[in-house]
Amino acid sequence: MRTMADARDETPKDKPGRQARGAGWLAKIAPGVRNLVARRTETPDNLWIKCPDTGEMIYRPDLESALWVTPAGRHMRIAPPLRFKYTFDGGAFESLPAPSVVEDPLKFADQKPYPERLAAARKATGEPDAVALAFGGIRDTPAVVMVQDFAFMGGSLGMAAGETFIAGARAALERQVPYVAFCAAGGARMQEGAFSLMQMARTTLAIQELRRARLPYVVVLTDPTTGGVTASYAMLGDIHLAEPGALIGFAGPRVIEQTIRETLPPGFQRSEYLVEKGMVDRIVERAELNAVLGSILATLMLGRKTRAA
Repeated sequence: MRTMADARDETPKDKPGRQARGAGWLAKIAPGVRNLVARRTETPDNLWIKCPDTGEMIYRPDLESALWVTPAGRHMRIAPPLRFKYTFDGGAFESLPAPSVVEDPLKFADQKPYPERLAAARKATGEPDAVALAFGGIRDTPAVVMVQDFAFMGGSLGMAAGETFIAGARAALERQVPYVAFCAAGGARMQEGAFSLMQMARTTLAIQELRRARLPYVVVLTDPTTGGVTASYAMLGDIHLAEPGALIGFAGPRVIEQTIRETLPPGFQRSEYLVEKGMVDRIVERAELNAVLGSILATLMLGRKTRAA
């Protein structure tokens, strides 16, 4: 027989009917609250970008309207779609397909298998590899443009990147138009060993084909351009332009200092220093690249007919 004391000791948790009603009400509003909090926590990363030079937080739409150049003048690294948009007239271009290559020819693995690294880079960038191609007009001069994406495994030169570069040169030959290369790389891709080093010779031969056809090959050096890319197609242009402050060299400054045991000059390997030494022809702000490239290409193609279909 239940006593009054037993009734007083009974709590809501002992009554399944009341618990079910409360849990149902909370369950309905909890997901919405969690989603609202999640959206708010994402806002700073999406809307504010930190300047690498000054630490200033820059409103993202302002940075986008400035073509991803900070108030301090730092030319931020940008992906191929944006580079094509800024380079071609009116942002209009035709993407050119990249050739297929054998992936992971050496079955290479370090901390993780090479295919996993490729998959992660593709997911992060939305690109199949480090080099992308497009065709369009630059101040009314048709051209094929190659863009190297440093965000894809440091823009490293491997079989896919080499084949795509060569495909771009052949597209320029077929259409009888200039070839423009935006370079950005940390060197050859170690996961492909000697196959990656072979691309230095193969891309050089492709440039020689452009020379024999008397078609212009113009290089734009962006931050950073180093290693085997600098030792091959990045330094074989008819004209070499560079964005302000770009690091350009073979080995990095720290490696050189440790090797020669001497302090390097201020700004060593930056584009401003290399213009003074004659390694770069001209530094061009990103906002001016379309006009400068258009003028150079129109001059070099003077009197030439194209097959730009």
